[in-house]
Amino acid sequence: MTDFIVSARKYRPENFDSVVGQSSIISTLKNAIKSNQLAQSFLFCGPRGVGKTSCARILAKTINCDNIHDNIEACNECVSCTSFNDSSSFNVHELDAASNNSVDDIRNLVDQVRFAPQIGIYNIYIIDEVHMLSTSAFNAFLKTLEEPPKHAKFILATTEKNKIIPTILSRCQIFDFKRIGVNDIAAHLNFVAKSESVEVEEEALHLIAQKADGAMRDSLSLLDRLISFSDKKLTYKSVIEVLNILDYDYYFKVTDLLLQNDVQKLLNIYNEILQNGFDGHHFINGLADHLRDVLVSKNESTISLLEKGEVLQSRYVEQSKRCDLDFLLDALNLCNECDMQFKTTNNQRLLVELTLMRISSIGCAGEKKNSKSFVVSRNDAKGKVSVEQIAENNKKEPVLRDVKVTPNIKLDLGIKKRSSLISINSSFKKEKDIVEDDKDALTIRDKDFPETELLGCWKELIVFIKEKGKSNLGITLGSHQPRLLEGYLIELPLSNAVQAEMILEEKYMLLEYLRNKFENDKIEITTKIIEGEKNNIPYTNKDKFKIMLDENPQLEILRVKLGLDPDY
Repeated sequence: MTDFIVSARKYRPENFDSVVGQSSIISTLKNAIKSNQLAQSFLFCGPRGVGKTSCARILAKTINCDNIHDNIEACNECVSCTSFNDSSSFNVHELDAASNNSVDDIRNLVDQVRFAPQIGIYNIYIIDEVHMLSTSAFNAFLKTLEEPPKHAKFILATTEKNKIIPTILSRCQIFDFKRIGVNDIAAHLNFVAKSESVEVEEEALHLIAQKADGAMRDSLSLLDRLISFSDKKLTYKSVIEVLNILDYDYYFKVTDLLLQNDVQKLLNIYNEILQNGFDGHHFINGLADHLRDVLVSKNESTISLLEKGEVLQSRYVEQSKRCDLDFLLDALNLCNECDMQFKTTNNQRLLVELTLMRISSIGCAGEKKNSKSFVVSRNDAKGKVSVEQIAENNKKEPVLRDVKVTPNIKLDLGIKKRSSLISINSSFKKEKDIVEDDKDALTIRDKDFPETELLGCWKELIVFIKEKGKSNLGITLGSHQPRLLEGYLIELPLSNAVQAEMILEEKYMLLEYLRNKFENDKIEITTKIIEGEKNNIPYTNKDKFKIMLDENPQLEILRVKLGLDPDY
């Protein structure tokens, strides 16, 4: 049984041309070698698995090569190259800063720097995970890093550049490695699969590349795992099964149901997703990604942002033709709201279901927002009703909807805006007649009532307020009897400004109760502070304390000793 070597090691880049997805950095390094303008120290930073350490090793191997090719690649034939390939080179020293991060470790490294190389031109020191060095170790390394011997080169690698002190950063030539694109990873995975004689589907490779999140090492690890599962035949379905990924078909189906406003099927398919073991947060984020991909598929100039296979791209383009731009933007906004609220809500399933229902009703909500007044008239012949929109500069055709209607009923759609009414009549009205009758439809209740009836209702109001848990407001309402003035204006006498402010805060609730009770929308409330009681009745704790202090001045001494505040 032969020893198995993982693909991440077996297919590790051995020269600059084999590095994937870092073309700008490779070109810079090659030009620096060609023009003999190499810096004394380099800092390679970026996410995991993007080629930082690999590039550091290739750079170390190339600058010590005796016969560099015209394309700035190592010859792999000289003594320096062969010893490097056999991992027996005395010129390249690798240090793991995660386990060698003390001052003593750096001092030992500084002592080694003084010795010239036995073979080759340079001694190269590769320090991986350099951000793990302690502050003292960084300070001990500063002088050597700034003015090393001519034969010494330092290549530092890190995933967290923000943890490196600025004095180190200023002494290095910094290269920021980027995440590798999905298409680049998929192409390299295809090369590895062919080298291993594995049959693969293109969509399966793109799915692995997306799951790797820009890290080549992670994608190769996933490929090894999937090859072991599929026995040399890698399909799209096997990748979904092993990696536990929601199929694209789910998102295409959900989007179609959202466009059809089919809430029942939406809830059923979401329940199926949950039963398959997927998290609601994962689903809503996946739906947002899907809608984003549909959005970029609407225009040929942005379709390049869709990192999918050709077959899948055609499905996205087809669905994008059925999706309106406003629908996609509103749906993405709702998915984003759900994502932000998911961790803080107690009922996460309900939150996702409400989001799906809100997205599916985007078109219907748009019709309501664009309308001001509707008149629905019954059509006995067809069993349907005609809805005509009354709005300025609106020339849309009447909309037919199957709804149950009751003749001669007026529906008030709002408390504040009573101009938005639906008048249901037994006969069809033309638009001109509707505009003329619109003023008559604005009915304002103005039933008359005497002051004695107000006083009787006022006691019921106080009980209602106290049941609402507002005892202080109930006491304030019961301190004085209200007066009914002309124009249905209710004057409420109060003792101080604090009570007036309390009434002002709850004025809307009081008016709603009184207007519904007396069937009169003209009722208003005004307050009046009684001058005789304004300064005599203590209301706040401070006022009460002043009265107590007048009766017993020794209370002030007690207050000072105890450190009390009369306001509390």
